[in-house]
Amino acid sequence: MHPEGIGAPVRRREDRRFLTGRGQYVADLVLEGQLHCAFVRAPHAHARIRAIDTAPAAACPGVVAVCTGADMAADNVGPMTPLWRIPGADGSTMNEPPRWALARGTVRHVGEAVAMVVATTRHAAIDAAEAVAIDWEILPATVDVRDAARPEAAQLHPEAPGNLCVRFERGSRAPVDAAFARATHTVAVDIINHRIICAALEPRAVIAMPSPTRGLDGHAVTIWSATQVPHHIRKFVAEQLDLPENAVRVIAPDVGGGFGTKGKHYPEEIVLAWAARKLGRPLKWVSTRSEAFVSDYHARDHATHAELALDADGRFLGLRVQTLAAVGAYVSTVGAAVPTTVYTAVLSGPYRIPAIFAEVRATFTNTVPTDAYRGAGRPEACFVLERLVEEAARRTGIDRMELRRRNFIPVGAMPYATPVGPTYDTGDFIRLFERALVLADYAGFPARRAAAAAKGLIRGFGVCYFVESSGVAPSKYAGAFGARAGFFDSADIRVAADGSLLVMCGTHSHGQAHATTFPQVLASRIGVPLAMIELVEGDTGRVPYGTGTFGSRSMVIAGSAIVMAADKLLAKAKKLAAHMLEAAEADVEHRIVDGAGEFGIAGTDRKVTWAEVARAVTYAHNLPPGMEPVLHENAFFDPTNLTWSNGAQACEVEIDPATGVTRLVSYIGVDDIGTVVNPMVVDGQVHGAIAQGIGQALFEAAVYDRESGQLYTGSFMDYAMPRAENLPAIVSETDESQPCTHNPLGVKGCGESGTIGAPAAITSAMRDALEPLGVTGLAMPFTPDKVWRAIRAARA
Repeated sequence: MHPEGIGAPVRRREDRRFLTGRGQYVADLVLEGQLHCAFVRAPHAHARIRAIDTAPAAACPGVVAVCTGADMAADNVGPMTPLWRIPGADGSTMNEPPRWALARGTVRHVGEAVAMVVATTRHAAIDAAEAVAIDWEILPATVDVRDAARPEAAQLHPEAPGNLCVRFERGSRAPVDAAFARATHTVAVDIINHRIICAALEPRAVIAMPSPTRGLDGHAVTIWSATQVPHHIRKFVAEQLDLPENAVRVIAPDVGGGFGTKGKHYPEEIVLAWAARKLGRPLKWVSTRSEAFVSDYHARDHATHAELALDADGRFLGLRVQTLAAVGAYVSTVGAAVPTTVYTAVLSGPYRIPAIFAEVRATFTNTVPTDAYRGAGRPEACFVLERLVEEAARRTGIDRMELRRRNFIPVGAMPYATPVGPTYDTGDFIRLFERALVLADYAGFPARRAAAAAKGLIRGFGVCYFVESSGVAPSKYAGAFGARAGFFDSADIRVAADGSLLVMCGTHSHGQAHATTFPQVLASRIGVPLAMIELVEGDTGRVPYGTGTFGSRSMVIAGSAIVMAADKLLAKAKKLAAHMLEAAEADVEHRIVDGAGEFGIAGTDRKVTWAEVARAVTYAHNLPPGMEPVLHENAFFDPTNLTWSNGAQACEVEIDPATGVTRLVSYIGVDDIGTVVNPMVVDGQVHGAIAQGIGQALFEAAVYDRESGQLYTGSFMDYAMPRAENLPAIVSETDESQPCTHNPLGVKGCGESGTIGAPAAITSAMRDALEPLGVTGLAMPFTPDKVWRAIRAARA
């Protein structure tokens, strides 16, 4: 065992730097000769650009240039393209209308970038942007996903008839029809999983600088971006500017929250890269919060009709799901994948459902494009399943907890092949479910409900169970669904003469504590203190191969690559140790004693330390024949399957009927994330994810005017966020009895679990509280006004 290794609750090493104000974000960077940029954004949801007059802006003080889509077209800058091209049903292809970084001819959502002003100061650029004059022809808009397919709906793109991006199917229709035909009970629900907006503490920011000294005929460019995926940004920028990838270097410094929203390609990255090369000057843009609301990708926005068939004993026979999903005005990086391949892959959840058929119509609307946000498709699937289970319990009269117990996939059935394709390798769902009920003191809930009622308050108990496709990979799986990149990741480890290690990975840490947890993995393998391990991420110039951080994948993929590279190092070090000890290699073993790595001859006290071996191989004074100097290895890990994180959540709400205010009294999360590398970090990830799930359930909603496409909730005055005072003391627990079977660490993803379950769990609690009063059909978010009105109407 290593005292700082796997399983130790080591404090985050990076926190001191952040807490003392020494973090370095894109906005903090100042390059010599840099200019500042401001964007002119569309005030209309759908409009044709008749003319743009940039002369008034160009005449403003400090303005260096004003750029439009026509300028980019003149330089043959290519369109923005998605990372996933989802195959449609019946062999059809995804409709992918062109998307330009600066609009060409037509805008299709409020906030779409139309022009960019470059000036000597940020304020000069912002002021001059107001002077750009645009002659608009306003067009009808299609805003609500339920309206998009109607014959009378305004069409966004000629390349997408009926506003259809892709029609996607998963599962088999015939077995589902047969299951419903023989069912004793059938239930149906209609669900709106409403649109939400990410609100990372740090707004997006980009700097682009021409790099003429890097060869390549002076065409190279370096980009600093607040991104989770520098390697993907390198790929996209190179494609659009028709450059080789090695002409583009992307650096992601400290990033103040990503949550998936910063894991995508945005127009500002390509516009600044193009303009910096054109002007020969570094360019900088930092988003305002108002811009973020109408330009950062949104999430969710589903309308679903789902049906469940059950036999006389309440056992599930079949599931039928039809979903309309808004991709927004354009197909963003992963925008078409989230509501199709990701969402439908987990529609079996933790339940044994013999037959499943899902149909998704991803449609264009005159709204900000949608893409992955913490959970990404998994919260929507969990919500559908758990709403059906609760409705089935109500309709059949079977206790809702007992109904779940009857239908959980038993641990003995693992590995379990679901009818929608994925195979779960491990999971003990009933064990975690029962543990959550114990921690929540479900047995004592009736007494607490009665005590609340005596005070004029209404209590409800909610529960859910989810299965999450985490550790996003493998590349083969992604490729089958149209991905245009690999999903492996890399680790490069270099050992100095004193035994210290430099680790370089293709991931990026923006709250995940990689600077703590990755060294813990390596320390457990090699036997060195964490202080002797340095981690480098987020720079394509130093780490040539990588995929980035999203989809709860970093420890699963990069952590496994670290193990593989470390094992290569140990193999070489063991050969040298045998040479130094004048022993056969088979007689030498590596061991960790009191946290220190050493190589010894089995059964004797003869040994050499890790530092002595590192010094010997680096100085190369006495190497065995054929051995190269230096300990330096790399590895790439691409798993054979996703990891299947899962967990139970339970919560209790208390509602004041006089005000409609809902108080979250308690929240319990029991998670199976396989091996726990650092329990303190895991607690932080789970608590943060639960908080964001609570935000969607109780507070957050992106609301558009259904006719004009204007965003009503365009600031924190209207877009409500959860505060610390709204959160209960969260109790989180992990169960390590079911490690993943297809990565060397046995880990599963942990960063999104709370967000996946919280909307379903809280909705369960709200329905439990309000349905006895006659309140039905109440949907998220459960705001005080909405709850108060529903109670009042039920009592009228």
